[in-house]
Amino acid sequence: MIAFLRLLGRRCRSSILVFALILSGCSDPNVKWSLYDVSGHLPDLRFSLQGAGNKTVTEKDFAGQTVLMFFGYASCPDICPTTMAQLTEVVEKLGDRAQGVKIVFVSVDPHRDTPDILQAYVKAFSNSAIGLTGNETQVAELARRYRIAYQIEKPKAGDSADVYDITHSRGVFIFDRFGRARLLASDTEKVDAVVQDLTQLIDLTKR
Repeated sequence: MIAFLRLLGRRCRSSILVFALILSGCSDPNVKWSLYDVSGHLPDLRFSLQGAGNKTVTEKDFAGQTVLMFFGYASCPDICPTTMAQLTEVVEKLGDRAQGVKIVFVSVDPHRDTPDILQAYVKAFSNSAIGLTGNETQVAELARRYRIAYQIEKPKAGDSADVYDITHSRGVFIFDRFGRARLLASDTEKVDAVVQDLTQLIDLTKR
């Protein structure tokens, strides 16, 4: 069963799109998760996007790493920086385990967000983060793959062509070191809850 919770943010008008799934037999039955367990319900990590210096980056660049991926845009005034700050805190609290964890911020605003702008943006929060984007088709295809909804509004009358709002789903997709989708965190999750589940996931996949 999939339940969708969709709320509007106050300034960047982002929306929460959370998948709450009732699962059976998809995960280790001895592990109790605080986040949404999406094992077997979302596709593995796969993409081809552009990083800083227009370098092509794919899922292969994250082989053996736990990936925390979310979608947004660099000029988002509240939700995206808050999420980046929270994920940075999560990574810091992981201690030694953080060496195998990467934050991946995918921009749904390729018109304004060049790869270099994105990397400068995420680096201001964490050295464990990478900013990625692509052309409109690449971004749309990846968004569909993970059921992300977003809409780029038209500029208001009299505004510059570069001034517009974006509505987008929010949530953090967590992939294990084998690239499998395992957990989904809403933006309302407590940092300690995310740290606890990531610790369990990292230790579980080391077996």
